Amino acid sequence: MLAVHPHGQHRLASIPARVGIGLKPEHRKAIIHSTPDVGWFEVHAENYMGAGGPPHRFLEWVRERYPLSIHGVGLSIGGAGALDKGHLKRLRALIDRYEPVLFSEHLAWSTHEGAYFNDLLPLPYTAETLAHVTAHVDEAQTALGRQILIENPSTYVAFEANGMVETEFLSELTLRTGCGLLLDVNNVYVCAVNHGFDAATYIDAFPAKHVREIHLAGHFEAEPNEHGGLLIDAHDSPVRDAVWALYEHALRRTGPLPTLIEWDNDIPDFETLRSQAHRAEELLLERRLDHALVH
Repeated sequence: MLAVHPHGQHRLASIPARVGIGLKPEHRKAIIHSTPDVGWFEVHAENYMGAGGPPHRFLEWVRERYPLSIHGVGLSIGGAGALDKGHLKRLRALIDRYEPVLFSEHLAWSTHEGAYFNDLLPLPYTAETLAHVTAHVDEAQTALGRQILIENPSTYVAFEANGMVETEFLSELTLRTGCGLLLDVNNVYVCAVNHGFDAATYIDAFPAKHVREIHLAGHFEAEPNEHGGLLIDAHDSPVRDAVWALYEHALRRTGPLPTLIEWDNDIPDFETLRSQAHRAEELLLERRLDHALVH
């Protein structure tokens, strides 16, 4: 399906079940010179909240040629206070400007009493938290005029007060708000190691029918201490073999879906990033073939 761009050109109105790449200014020349065979691109919303300049000129060039997803990191869906109306207004302006096919945010909080933290912090999974997050998701979807996807977080501590598991919390959130889900497979693996649960069992319990996008990334393994090892969702390295295996497991539940390679720190050259995308593309192709044979 095609939508007409205000300047007369056509914009793709859907993201294919292919692999996308996070758009980085370090790769501007490589992308413009080669117009690579990439399924789509994703950007962090907060990097494009200025009015203009080189970042917007590059993003406009990309948006005319590729489907786009926008990933928010600053809305603080789980924050104890009210959502920032100014931030919502800036998000709406960005979405109206670039018409992304997907918009996503995190099941986390990052603000408190006017302070902004450079991290995505965990929530207790209780009935009270569910009601609070539901209200925030409803408000955000109304303000943005569209469905948003909520991403499962990477966490390093757990709450004794949890009254439900994360997959139950996310499933109920989709039922109450109509939001979609972003399944971050690396986050699942990081949390499984950090908290001592089975990653495949988590994937099996995940509300797969609501997943619209998948993320893959690398992680950092901290030095073990007396409490054991700790994985950090660092986005600074290739996807690990265990995460590739878990991705294959996830695809058997979700079917082929748009999949993003995230690499946000220690940015490599574009060919290194594209090689990660090619590996994911091969796994997606296998799943599409299997899916076609079944149906």
